Amino acid sequence: MKLKRKIAAALLVVMAVITACPTGVASATEVNTYTYNYDYWGLEYESPDAYQPVSYTDGKMLGITPFKQAQGMFIRDNSIYVVDTGNNRIVEIAVDGETMTVVREITEFTGESEVLTLLTPQDVYVDTNGDLYITDQGNFRILHLTKDLQLVKEMGKPDSTLLDAENPFEPKKIVVDRAGRMFVLAKNENQGVMQFEPDGEFVGFIGASEVTVSVMDLIKKKFSTKAQRDQMVDFVPTEYNNLYIDQKSFIYCTTDVFAEEDLDAGTAKPIRKLNSLGGDILIRNGGWVPCGDWQWDDAAGMNGPSRIVDITAMEDETYYVADRIRGRIFAYDEQGHLLYAFGGPGNKLGYFMYPISIEHMGTDLYILDTTTGGITRFTRTEFGNLIHSALDEYSEGHYEESAAHWEKVLAMNGNYELAYIGIGRALLRQQNYEEAMEYFEVMRDDENYSRAWKYYRKDWIENNLGYVIIVLVVLGIIPAIIRKIKKIRWEARMQYEFESENKNK
Repeated sequence: MKLKRKIAAALLVVMAVITACPTGVASATEVNTYTYNYDYWGLEYESPDAYQPVSYTDGKMLGITPFKQAQGMFIRDNSIYVVDTGNNRIVEIAVDGETMTVVREITEFTGESEVLTLLTPQDVYVDTNGDLYITDQGNFRILHLTKDLQLVKEMGKPDSTLLDAENPFEPKKIVVDRAGRMFVLAKNENQGVMQFEPDGEFVGFIGASEVTVSVMDLIKKKFSTKAQRDQMVDFVPTEYNNLYIDQKSFIYCTTDVFAEEDLDAGTAKPIRKLNSLGGDILIRNGGWVPCGDWQWDDAAGMNGPSRIVDITAMEDETYYVADRIRGRIFAYDEQGHLLYAFGGPGNKLGYFMYPISIEHMGTDLYILDTTTGGITRFTRTEFGNLIHSALDEYSEGHYEESAAHWEKVLAMNGNYELAYIGIGRALLRQQNYEEAMEYFEVMRDDENYSRAWKYYRKDWIENNLGYVIIVLVVLGIIPAIIRKIKKIRWEARMQYEFESENKNK
């Protein structure tokens, strides 16, 4: 096994040398296959498919009016809820294997309210009891309904000094934690995520994004006239565009508002993960900030970097984001490593005109396209299953099994760099430090290499401590012996000279 791993590591060195000398920089629009990834240098390479599209379903195929400007989608168990904004409805769809059937079209509800219909709804969240939380933007309110569509609570604009009195309350996105607390994004509110108690009381904002201001901007504003300052863009936090809450009640936020130079500098954060205090705890150990494409060009009207519009996270803490610019899906592990990317612009199966929402049912992915009004379902391939099995085995402490899965990944894709790092991490956990160092070295993973070296040095000293002590003792005794011999020889010579002098007398 050790020889096999050394051979694999040597082959990687050869491949790294070859890929390090390209004739030009690859861009995301030059991909010849459906799925791809990036290497250490940020160059794009082809990959076997981790997900494959298996079906496409729209309103007409479901036997209802086509979806119109749909803005959201939510999945609970085997039910899909499509927020059909242009038709002022929410469509509940039951999924049974390959079959999708419309259960009901929600356009109205019952209860004590002046308006019992929906108007341009933007999002829906369904809790484990079947209760629905709807951002009814056209009616400037949030609705809490029972599964039988009976009104529980209607929440309009909070009476708070934290909100601009001149802005109407236009809720966009909503998630609800296990305690019933609601977290809401509202249009033209950039102070973070609005938090409501289960009874509807507004308690404030969490997760406001940091404001980054350049020194030059500060100097300009300092020495500008009042008229010039009034024309400048205010230094305000970035507005989020979507939310997702995982099983541990961590909230993922996305934003598509950032400067390209901030992305180049690594200071832009298109994806965040908020804890209960609103702190960003997303791990970014992948070498590149999770942001979608690392290389891009401006062609066919697709300009600039990826712009993330939605996110979903699975039980293994991998997460998937949708890019509205080039219609691509990006998958990341909990450490922030890009696992794979797939999709692209187009109107054939597996491609998108404008993906607006991404959700998952088990390991299947469902993508809603607001332009085509259709839902595309993706299932994992053998290659994708191997990647996630390797990650799962590692997280459960089964390091040998994890390494075995990574080796199978390499058999299918010898360029998959994360597999080498995964094997190195598994070897590190198995205390095979020297072998782990070999894998980290060829992947230029300095952090893990240093960790392996530290343990290797400590392990070597402990295993050879007896020999070290013997050597030290020997090194300490030899000078003493030499000094003793020299003293004896000197004394003998002095004795000889003394005796010779006495004899001559």
